[in-house]
Amino acid sequence: MSTAKAVLIEQFRREVKDTGSPEVQIALLSERISYLTTHLKSHVKDHASRRGLIMMVNKRRRLLDYLNRRDPDRYREIVERLSLRK
Repeated sequence: MSTAKAVLIEQFRREVKDTGSPEVQIALLSERISYLTTHLKSHVKDHASRRGLIMMVNKRRRLLDYLNRRDPDRYREIVERLSLRK
C-alpha cells in the first residue's frame, strides 16, 4: 500500500483497523478523481481514462447518497472535510 493511501486511511478511518468504511472509500476515490482530472487536462484524447473517471465519480456519488441516508451527520462532516460541493 502506498504511503499516500495509508495517510488518507489514517485520516478518515473510524476505528483502528478500518479500511472499508464509506468515509475511507470516499476519501480514496476523491484522491484518484483529482489525479485523473489533472491527467485528462494534459491528455485530452484519453477516453479510456475518462470513462474510468466517470465511473469513479458515480461510485463516490452513490457512497455519499448511502452515507446521507444512513447518517446525515457523518455525510456533512465528510463533505466538509473533503471540500466537496453540496
